[in-house]
Amino acid sequence: MSTFVLAFLIGVVAGLRSITAPAAVSWAARLGWLHLENTWLAFLGFAATPYVVSVLAIGELINDKLPKTPSRKAPVPFIARLVTGGLCGAALGASGQVVISGLLAGVVGAVVGTLGGYEFRSRLVRATGGNDLPIALLEDVIAIGGALLIVSRFS
Repeated sequence: MSTFVLAFLIGVVAGLRSITAPAAVSWAARLGWLHLENTWLAFLGFAATPYVVSVLAIGELINDKLPKTPSRKAPVPFIARLVTGGLCGAALGASGQVVISGLLAGVVGAVVGTLGGYEFRSRLVRATGGNDLPIALLEDVIAIGGALLIVSRFS
């Protein structure tokens, strides 16, 4: 699978869960699957980074289930998804020397993941009687599994 497609897909994951994608990319960099040494993205592979980002990702997974959590389509959450999607896309693109293309693919993927994920979740909740929790957990599984599958392609 091309680096461009993988960058787009990691952006989709960022659109679903904004911190899950950076957590997976950071672990991939730390484990040596992604070679980000001597790039501006090297910080993703620093010793503490995957742990810190993973804690933030777990917090996001919990926060997503709370009733007062704003919509992913609100400006701040939407922009956060674009930023993390672009960052992760750039990191995957760095492996193939296509950082800017990876960044752009990640941003486009984040838009698709944000809007598509919102529609997917909203429609499934309505179709299953209005209980959001099972659908939110399904979305978590898709985001985590997808992120792991994507970054494992670099191992």
